[in-house]
Amino acid sequence: MTDLPAPTASRLRAPSWRDSRLLVGVLLVLLSTVAGSLVVARADDRVPVWAAARAITPGQRLVASDLTVVQVQLGDSAAGYVAADRPLAADAYALRELRTGELLPRSAVGDASAVGVQQVALRVDGTSAAALRRGSLVDVYVNRPEDGSGGVGVTRYAGPERVLQRVSVAAVAEDDGVLAGAEQTRPVQVMVPSADVRDLVSAVDDGARITLVPVPGGVP
Repeated sequence: MTDLPAPTASRLRAPSWRDSRLLVGVLLVLLSTVAGSLVVARADDRVPVWAAARAITPGQRLVASDLTVVQVQLGDSAAGYVAADRPLAADAYALRELRTGELLPRSAVGDASAVGVQQVALRVDGTSAAALRRGSLVDVYVNRPEDGSGGVGVTRYAGPERVLQRVSVAAVAEDDGVLAGAEQTRPVQVMVPSADVRDLVSAVDDGARITLVPVPGGVP
């Protein structure tokens, strides 16, 4: 019988840099490393910024309890917000209303001289006041009494007129209103533009009825 040739064992060879599979593997590792570095770098781009911890009304002095620190990635727009890497100035006031969680823009903060509103106490119908709370935005309607109208003990009114739009409620008194005729009223503190304070106070002194109407989406 003729002997068959014995098979020759193949030897494993070390991979060469010319091996395409090795090159692809190295490339994938490099890409993964770069992608991971970019993710970490972007996370590090976050900066601390002040945000409203609760509803803030125009003219309100800003204190630590009103604010919270959030880490956000703002990019080039970061300069437009108040950074929280240092305490807020002692004489910082809100120049407009701020909703809960809203970042604090630099344009919304100034000193006392920049505040353009004043707090005015208005006594309004208790039912409408019940729907309001601090930070609510309301339109103010004034219903002035007619001159020389009505008999003894009877007052006729000219009809409601909207005199202010989207003003902020600073505070609503507890339900301790007094009876005015047949109506129960409650005092509400409203932030009124300084230029309109005189006319509104004059209407109140003349016995006008004041109604506050919440604007859509204006109750925090």
